[in-house]
Formats: sequence, C-alpha cells, structure tokens
Amino acid sequence: MPKQPDVPRPPEEPRSRLLARLRRVEGQVRGVARMVELRRPPAEVLQQLASIQAALKGVTMTVLRSHFERCAAEAVRSPDPVVFDELLEATYKFGK
Repeated sequence: MPKQPDVPRPPEEPRSRLLARLRRVEGQVRGVARMVELRRPPAEVLQQLASIQAALKGVTMTVLRSHFERCAAEAVRSPDPVVFDELLEATYKFGK
C-alpha cells in the first residue's frame, strides 16, 4: 500500500464539533432503540430514523469536505492517477 502523504491535521475546534454531532447521533440511536422496546408507533420511529439519517448525512458531508480540502490540491498536482481516482471514488461513494 502506498505511503499516505503528510497532510495537516484539521483544527481541533471543527473536530470537536464533529465529535459532538456524532455523540448526538449516538444518543438519537439509543432513543430509537428505546422507542422500539416501548413499542412506539412505527410513524414515530420512522420520523426519528429520518432525523438520524439527515444528521449522518451532515456528518458525512463535513468529513468529505475536509477530505477534499486536504487532498484535492494534491490529487490535481500528482502525476499518479491513483491519487485522483481515490478522490473521485470518495466523491461517488459518499457524495450522494
């Protein structure tokens, strides 16, 4: 496997915000599990699941943006097409 390039780490503040968002999602998932245990109406469970999906989409886009900011310039400059292909693959896979 090729050596990963040295890229600057994201600032701590955005990382801490991202972690806070993930912890909120984690709490939402636990809440949905409780709803299922308590046999809440399916419409209520589905509403919460939609909320979780939207929150995860936001987290995904934040991480993808960070990946682009750190790796896009390198991918464009790199003579190795694999670097550019990896960036494109991330776009196709997670940019939905």
